[in-house]
Amino acid sequence: MQKIVVGLGLLLVLIGLLWPWLSRLPFGHLPGDINIHRGGVNIYFPITTSILLSLLLSLLLWLLRK
Repeated sequence: MQKIVVGLGLLLVLIGLLWPWLSRLPFGHLPGDINIHRGGVNIYFPITTSILLSLLLSLLLWLLRK
């Protein structure tokens, strides 16, 4: 359990350091993501991004279990 927590912490630090470059990736603005602007309200449903991230995380976890 300790190795998992340390690994997740290191991953978060790495993501934080790489954030200026990661924010330029098109995640969150993919085709299939729903963005509704009505009046002063903005509603955002990142459906495609969520599915893609779920697939990537599932693949990563599957590879780590082998």
